[in-house]
Amino acid sequence: MASYNLILRSSVEKDFRHLPRPLIQKILQRIEGLKTEPFPYQTIKLSGAERLYRIRVGDYRIVYEVDTATRRVTIHYVRHRREVYRGM
Repeated sequence: MASYNLILRSSVEKDFRHLPRPLIQKILQRIEGLKTEPFPYQTIKLSGAERLYRIRVGDYRIVYEVDTATRRVTIHYVRHRREVYRGM
């Protein structure tokens, strides 16, 4: 199975600035896993959005978009669960 291309938006880099280093490592492992499996177990499709999904990493959520036609996964946000859905 061919892998997907990963794109991290600039907002993700800003989100990482406020996180502890061990948590960043866990999140990066989950993001790397999206290259081979963009819809892992426990993926939730966000309502009201055609191609947005989220996965859990502890109390944090990774919000990403999957474009199957171009085989691209775009990571939009990595934020705490109480803040991730504000302003979407």
